[in-house]
Amino acid sequence: MDNPQTVDKLDENRVCLFLWLVQLVPPNHLVRKMEAAIDFTFIYDLVKDMYSEVGRPSIDPVILVKLTFIQYTFGIRSMRKTIEEVETNMAYRWFLGYGFHDKVPHFSTFGKNYERRFKDTDLFEQIFYRILMTAANKKLISAEHVFVDSTHVKASANKRKFEKKIVRKETRAYQGRLQEEINQDRENHGKKPFPPDKFDKEETKEIKESTTDSESGYYVKDERTKQFAYSFHAAADRNGFVLGTIVTPGNTHDSQILEPLVEQVIEKVGKPEAVAADAAYKTPAITSYLFNKEIIPALPYTRPRTKEGFFRKQDYVYDEHFDCYLCPSGETLKYSTTNKEGYREYKSPKQICTTCSFLSRCTESKDCQKVVTRHIWKKQIICVIIKM
Repeated sequence: MDNPQTVDKLDENRVCLFLWLVQLVPPNHLVRKMEAAIDFTFIYDLVKDMYSEVGRPSIDPVILVKLTFIQYTFGIRSMRKTIEEVETNMAYRWFLGYGFHDKVPHFSTFGKNYERRFKDTDLFEQIFYRILMTAANKKLISAEHVFVDSTHVKASANKRKFEKKIVRKETRAYQGRLQEEINQDRENHGKKPFPPDKFDKEETKEIKESTTDSESGYYVKDERTKQFAYSFHAAADRNGFVLGTIVTPGNTHDSQILEPLVEQVIEKVGKPEAVAADAAYKTPAITSYLFNKEIIPALPYTRPRTKEGFFRKQDYVYDEHFDCYLCPSGETLKYSTTNKEGYREYKSPKQICTTCSFLSRCTESKDCQKVVTRHIWKKQIICVIIKM
């Protein structure tokens, strides 16, 4: 049996050593700021159902989460390297509550705990939003003005190791709403609505699927940049604080994610007054969604893509009262149909266009007929432009 006086002496030495350790951590070190700003004890409530009350005691879940904070805050590339850093870094030890002589857990311990308890759960998402709410309560963040963008993160997968697969095209978030409005627009023009199978027809595409990481997506930026990657989509406030995130395969277009991302911000933080994004997000679906939500879209001007020597689209003037277009020579392009992509088609009279002096600047169509398209959500886009 240990001598009680010896045990007390050892405990006293440990306390003294930890106090020395506290003094070694600079007062302006980031770990001190994190410890002061965040009460990590809320994690115990989040993980209580993941731990058993019987058996050997496990590593404190707060320590496991704090290890993740250290890794990502200080840009350490792996948990193995993080553990190595903790062994020799006094600030990291203090942040974890370890003294000089406390043994740091093996890196595999974190991996085993993650696999058994945290994998396929939303634990880290809950932690993210809990901290976000703390920041919101302290008036450090605001959803008033939201900025949306994405970046690609290279996957740990060889771009030459893949299988080609035929997969079904993803259903977009706005698809149901668009289909309803297409049929309503057709009926308003005296056309029959499309039958359900017109929209439900299964469309497929060929993709490259990594044999190493099947959840990543094959991303092609240019001839030199081809890789398997993930897309990290983020919404931030005016000070750069992240308000919401969604991770998708790297071959997902940015515009498909704005709606669910903004919905996430509305649910977790609050409704924005305005959402700013780059030209990749300037689509009829996004403008319509934000317009209907009474959110101001801040989207950049995009120059019309017109073939050199041809009339630009704005040279064809839309007459809203008569629902038609007037071409540069004054002829009328009448409504023809609304296609399943949501575009109204306006066509010129062939017999007049054949002898028109502007034909060579108007169309290269073999039947000499000019077709101008207008999305059924074009009105919302115009309203947005006027507001801007």
